[in-house]
Amino acid sequence: MIETILYYPLSRDRLIDLLSSSGEEEKALFDYSTATKLKNVGNEVYLRGLIELSNICDKDCFYCGIRKSNNNITRFTLKYEEVIESVKYAYEKGYGSIVIQSGERSSRSFSDKIDKIIRESKKITNNNIGITLSCGEQSEETYLRWFESGADRYLLRIETSSEELYKKLHPKDTLHNYTNRRNALELLRKTGYQLGTGVMIGLPFQTTEMLADDLIFMRDLNIDMCGMGPYIEHTKTPLYKFREQLPITTVRLSLALKMISLSRILMPDINIAATTALKVLDQKATEKAIAIGANVIMPNITPLFYRKEYLLYENRSEPLFSFEDELALLEKRLETISHRIGYNKQGNSKHYTKNWSRCIPE
Repeated sequence: MIETILYYPLSRDRLIDLLSSSGEEEKALFDYSTATKLKNVGNEVYLRGLIELSNICDKDCFYCGIRKSNNNITRFTLKYEEVIESVKYAYEKGYGSIVIQSGERSSRSFSDKIDKIIRESKKITNNNIGITLSCGEQSEETYLRWFESGADRYLLRIETSSEELYKKLHPKDTLHNYTNRRNALELLRKTGYQLGTGVMIGLPFQTTEMLADDLIFMRDLNIDMCGMGPYIEHTKTPLYKFREQLPITTVRLSLALKMISLSRILMPDINIAATTALKVLDQKATEKAIAIGANVIMPNITPLFYRKEYLLYENRSEPLFSFEDELALLEKRLETISHRIGYNKQGNSKHYTKNWSRCIPE
């Protein structure tokens, strides 16, 4: 059966068929992506210490819990010193990289703060910590400034490559423009970042054909990393009224795993994250995603006091133990699927290193 999975190049119709697969065909798909992953990126899993800098956002996306119009949350921004303490913690515990994630803002003060964090993070770790930014659409000047200060990667999720669906998920104004979003991805690649994007899976109005197009979009964009997961509804968002149209959670999880599996087959040497949204649907979803294709995990190291207010979606899992105990538990869970954590490694995208002449550390 496994030999029948792949017909290179994978056509759009074949992707649609595989996204709808079940039973033995689905198992064969996962077996193939597992083999592809081990051959191209091995069984090492890279850590990204996630620091949620701020839940203040200028955007009003219809699916997001920290959208500008949600007045039911307390807004916060971590102090500079709190961020640096989190970076120190990550470095001391063997995290090779951190992720600075924030609501989308483009003020000069915000840009200055990110720049200061990047520079100090590199300084206190002897330039050894990898830095991923997930701070939304910015000007070309800002992207270049942050890159020259030491940021290594940038994750800007397209959310959906379908312009039709994109318009249903956002207000109709210049701040929520599909073309601008796509252009921002091109700017990031031009600047020199390891480029990351991703989509939500199981949205209202979304079709399997759209998901197949998402895969083709990411492949053709020549991305270096991918972060995607199942759509989880939030009661304080406009999209919540369409919850009756959602696939049941088991279907959303299955679709998300098949998207990860097919991403690995289509883009064998990129980095793929097992996102936190997966665990909302299944406590063992992280291991399932890692086994079939993902190779990055992003443990949340945001100070606990703030985490309850950074709710992009509801029912987000919270740590039951200390950060150290959670990491030890993660290590044991990965051992059950014959994987190990790559401590003290930045875990840069192999795809990126092949496509850029300059040498960057492993």
